[in-house]
Amino acid sequence: MMETDFDLKWVAFEITPRCNLDCIHCRTNASMQLKDVLTFKNITDTIDEIAKEFKPVVVLTGGEPLLRNDVFEIADYIRAQGMRVGLATNGTLVDYSKALEIKRHIDIVSLSIDGSSSSIHDDFRHINGAFDKTIKAASIFKELGINFIVNSSFTKRNQNDIENTYRLSKKIGASAWYMFMIVPTGRGADINDELISKTDYEKILKWHFYMELKEKDIFVRPTCAPEYYAVCDIEARKNNIDYTRRNLSFSTGGAKGCLAGQKIAFINYEGNVKPCSYFLRDAGNILEKGFLDIWHNSKIFKDMRNFNSYNKKCSTCKYINVCGGCRARADAYYGDYLAIDPYCFV
Repeated sequence: MMETDFDLKWVAFEITPRCNLDCIHCRTNASMQLKDVLTFKNITDTIDEIAKEFKPVVVLTGGEPLLRNDVFEIADYIRAQGMRVGLATNGTLVDYSKALEIKRHIDIVSLSIDGSSSSIHDDFRHINGAFDKTIKAASIFKELGINFIVNSSFTKRNQNDIENTYRLSKKIGASAWYMFMIVPTGRGADINDELISKTDYEKILKWHFYMELKEKDIFVRPTCAPEYYAVCDIEARKNNIDYTRRNLSFSTGGAKGCLAGQKIAFINYEGNVKPCSYFLRDAGNILEKGFLDIWHNSKIFKDMRNFNSYNKKCSTCKYINVCGGCRARADAYYGDYLAIDPYCFV
């Protein structure tokens, strides 16, 4: 890939660390005790700067972004710069009037659902009643014609519910279902022993491939599972399957497993810029230097784009351009973001 190939297509902007839930895997360690750091001007100045060169989809996330009073003002400002806006919410604060506001100001919403029942989801989210409120939000979105997707995170405690969660996402009217393979950062680092095993990871990705072949109604994709892109090729070749990957209109637009620092970026609630939301290290801070300077010039972002700098197995692998391994997972396990992805089975 040439440097010109690395256009910013998608950025997650963490506008608050505050959250009304206490999820076991939260990368932010979000809580209601934390305070917002970035002002409206900090955020809009960064949007202005990004708009000089790129027009990515900007996803407002947290924490719980709906806890920020100016969330819709921020969304309107982003849209005024010619960018589409997503909202990543846990759904528990959504009622009919809030949904109407979302419809007016937001282009697409993601809801977090980590199980097909309240017992599984609420155990993951550490708040009783969270599941019912999120399902209610989905029903309101469907009634109002609001496009929404479902993000589902999995560990050993809910991995046996993966297929049921996928079916539930379809049933409630989601336009897409994203299956997240958790990277142990934030509170996720405290549940290392709960992470899905490498053997099960491979089985789950193969299940997803064959499920995707039959799935025509909604868009499906594993997230933080770059090996899936190798699995698709391996399984298709082995079984002489004609496989064509579909793209969601709000996706990163890149047919590659890990796009961290290549097509996507993450700005956390303190203004730290990272290649992705699970990445442990900061490449710079928007309060100290401009986003574009960090995007183009930071060592971390340059390393992410130089595939020759990756470990030997990755850099010489025929799937380097479609997989690339999870750089955040490599760093979390080995303290080196250029190391082998510990979940690599290719």
